[in-house]
Amino acid sequence: MGSPYLKENRLSDVIAAITTLGTYKFYKLDFKGWSDRICGREERAGHWKAVFQEHPEFFRVDQGGGKASLVWRRQLPKNFHVDQKEDIPLPEGEKRHADVERLSRRPLDPSEITALINIATNLHDRALEQRKASRWWIPIFTGLLALAGAALGGWLSNGTLDFDSHRETPSKIDAGE
Repeated sequence: MGSPYLKENRLSDVIAAITTLGTYKFYKLDFKGWSDRICGREERAGHWKAVFQEHPEFFRVDQGGGKASLVWRRQLPKNFHVDQKEDIPLPEGEKRHADVERLSRRPLDPSEITALINIATNLHDRALEQRKASRWWIPIFTGLLALAGAALGGWLSNGTLDFDSHRETPSKIDAGE
């Protein structure tokens, strides 16, 4: 099976998803939510679900299969208050924040998003190179076909089409001289 990076417009979709999932205030949404955020059309949720599932190097789908997130953000602590736009330390002696519904994982910095985009671009380039390398035999096969065609053409023109060129001419001995 071929690389998902070779699908039409896939690199631009991956970059759009990395950018959106990396910068939105909430780190995890359902597919309709991400579709609305990425392209403004909830009905394209199935497309984005496929992008997330086919690129586990960047995205994870939760155990319930209904929400997606960016792997890098999942590794961050869940202490970013989406309204205050800052990390809120856990109160002393507490195991959870009181306002857990408004907490997420912090958005990625521009340098972190750039790093992920560079990785996606490199993976895309590598997939293109592998596809090109897997077709090494095409020029050789074409050359062999051309050689066989030329040989066959030469044989036909010298061997079977000119029937008179191979006839023996009567010699003087046969003529009785």
